[in-house]
Amino acid sequence: MRYYLLTFLLSFFFNFCSFSQEIKRNIEATRIEKAPKIDGVFDDAIWKDISPSTGFYMFEPSNEGFAPENRKTEVKIAYDDKAVYVAAYLYDSEPDKIASQFSQRDDTSAQADRFTVALNTYNDGINETRFIVTSAGTIADSRVSQNRQDFSYNVIFQCRISKDENGWYAEFEIPYRTLRFPQVEIQNWSVNFYRSVINSNETYTFNRIDRSKGRETQYNAIVEGVKNIDPPTRLTFYPFVQSAATNFDGETESNITAGLDLKYGISDSFTLDATLIPDFGQASFDNVELNLGPFEQTFGENRPFFTEGIDLFEKGDIFFSRRIGNSPTGALGTLDDSEIVFEAPAKVKLLNAIKISGRTESQLGVGILNTITEKTETVIKDTVTGLFRAVEVEPLTNYNVVVLDQQFNGNSSISLVNTNVTREGNFRDANATALVFDVADKGNNFRASGRAVVSNINEASRFKTGTRTELDINKIKGNFRYRIGHDFSNKTFDINDLGVNFTNNFNNFTAGLSYETFEPSETFNRYRISLSARHRRLYDPNIQTRNEVFLNSFFFTPKRLAFGLDVDARSENQDYFEPRVTGKFVTYAANVGANGFISTDFRKQFAFDIRGGFRKFVDDPQQNYFVEFEPRYRFSDKFLVIFGSELSVRNNNFGYIDNSDTDVFFGQRDITNLENSLSASYNFDPFKAIDLRFRNFWSSADYSDNVYTVLNEDGSRRPFDYNVSENNPNRNFNIWNLDLSFRWRFAPGSEATLLYRNSIFNQDELSTINYNESLDSLFQQPANNTISLRVTYFVDYNNI
Repeated sequence: MRYYLLTFLLSFFFNFCSFSQEIKRNIEATRIEKAPKIDGVFDDAIWKDISPSTGFYMFEPSNEGFAPENRKTEVKIAYDDKAVYVAAYLYDSEPDKIASQFSQRDDTSAQADRFTVALNTYNDGINETRFIVTSAGTIADSRVSQNRQDFSYNVIFQCRISKDENGWYAEFEIPYRTLRFPQVEIQNWSVNFYRSVINSNETYTFNRIDRSKGRETQYNAIVEGVKNIDPPTRLTFYPFVQSAATNFDGETESNITAGLDLKYGISDSFTLDATLIPDFGQASFDNVELNLGPFEQTFGENRPFFTEGIDLFEKGDIFFSRRIGNSPTGALGTLDDSEIVFEAPAKVKLLNAIKISGRTESQLGVGILNTITEKTETVIKDTVTGLFRAVEVEPLTNYNVVVLDQQFNGNSSISLVNTNVTREGNFRDANATALVFDVADKGNNFRASGRAVVSNINEASRFKTGTRTELDINKIKGNFRYRIGHDFSNKTFDINDLGVNFTNNFNNFTAGLSYETFEPSETFNRYRISLSARHRRLYDPNIQTRNEVFLNSFFFTPKRLAFGLDVDARSENQDYFEPRVTGKFVTYAANVGANGFISTDFRKQFAFDIRGGFRKFVDDPQQNYFVEFEPRYRFSDKFLVIFGSELSVRNNNFGYIDNSDTDVFFGQRDITNLENSLSASYNFDPFKAIDLRFRNFWSSADYSDNVYTVLNEDGSRRPFDYNVSENNPNRNFNIWNLDLSFRWRFAPGSEATLLYRNSIFNQDELSTINYNESLDSLFQQPANNTISLRVTYFVDYNNI
């Protein structure tokens, strides 16, 4: 039934969808013979000979009318066989009040005005590359696709600004090596320009955008005059060298590594990215926490190769790059009584990685990602004989992702995604395939989206196939909107070799409606209120597990005060995952919860975010509450400090502690989490900065009430005298991470980073000690101190 419905919806939209073209402006691009000097000063002859385009529209907070005359904006476009050039004249009647907080590349959250070039080299209404500059000279770039804007996308372009008594000015050079476009005589490009003014909280666009329907990318202006481009070879190299010295528990190790990243334009539309002998030693630390739940703890990707230009590979949500080079997957087997683990590698080394991606003139996106990790062994020592042996815990492994993404009608796409993991020898192999669709009607009134995924696991003892489907239908136009959805998974669905899937065996239904505004009033610039409900069931056996109702709200005032309140109610929950034994479940009582937040005006020197909430269980002693406070102070346009503190408490909580062949044991606990963080940044200019990032996370799970239970077949629990001498569940967990770095972007694409890293970790059973005592215990542990220097240099083949 689900597959017939999916086929019907796809056939319906393919036959009847066509993008409704909005009225679009035109802008002329002028071919030039001599490139301008990129300095933000428009004294080159070419700019004087090009007529400006002006007349920007209001985009935010109001979506009606034109930008004010005292902030007139003019733009000019030129091009040659190497690059596209943009000149932006950003006039302001109060130039001394232009916000100009410094930040580093891709940080557009600073309190500074912004100008954005949103260029679509296929004029498909879906894909854009955006090039951004702030009034302090910080540059940023992003890739906009159908459902997201990816700021991890990085290409090499130049932009410089200048200021005078009439406002500020931005001059861009966007080389063709940063763009992908078809090899045709006359290019069909489109563009929009955004200007954001922080002090007045306004944004203007060159071509008008109707925020109440469709996506911003569907409203671009047409670029005329770009033809007969003969671009140079797109081949760039990023050689790097990194040296590091680490001291831990009195022992010091040092090493020097070198490697190479490269980008090669296979054609005008496709690019090869490769990393050879990669070293991710300066990747950000993970926010590790004490994990008492039934699911693994996962973290976001910090390695540049797997964050840059990865949007195509995230179609279908079956690829999770942190699986590559993660901890070994193989088992050690049984050790003799005299044997111990002598050396156990925590991660698998990545040997090389490549990705090929691009889009044809017919809007077919193609992506291929392939990586290889090396054979990994754990060393076992026999304490009696003194002999060593090696156990293979991860073989030579190949990870592969292939994506085909066909876009059409300027607002829709259908994709086929395949992930594959092949391990050498008698190890587990895996394959997953997803059919993904996101289709809207011609008037952007309704959207249907979803996916159908098939997973296959091949182990020595068995072959396992699983399925999962999702379907959502949304009204996407106007103030009132609604959605209905269905999520299904059978019991054997498993994509965890190269994806993330915490649960399977469900058959869930959801519905929701919302009201939002698009025009400001005296009280609110915008607000949104939504009501949704979810009915959760198991697929096998077909039984209800929980019902939920949510009320969410968000408000934003003209003075840039944001606040919101979320309330939810949940019925009794039959949890089949917490017991960690197939077929068993534990019952959690019905509960209600609420949380709210306030965020003040970041334009002021002092501002803060605060959030708090609680959860109360019905006829059950459990209760949860939390509070977060994050003040920030901007000492100057160069120096910003942000402190964060979060406290959460779960009293009389109960959860899994152990199981035998026949029984599952639970314990009542008080869980306290306290996290303190500090980030500070001193920006000398848009190219050099000192950054401090600190995090301390403390968690205690205290079972000292000595209330232990054993699980009954009906999900209830009965008292049990559990012996903690063999398995003490009490936990005191404390982790400390500090990164202090100096970054210098000394040339376009070239960067040097000097990093000092300090980390300490402790975990024991002293759950009754307080935070200060836990810190004392933490500081008695050996600290890991690392200092490293990494230099990356950008080389363009055409300039060698």
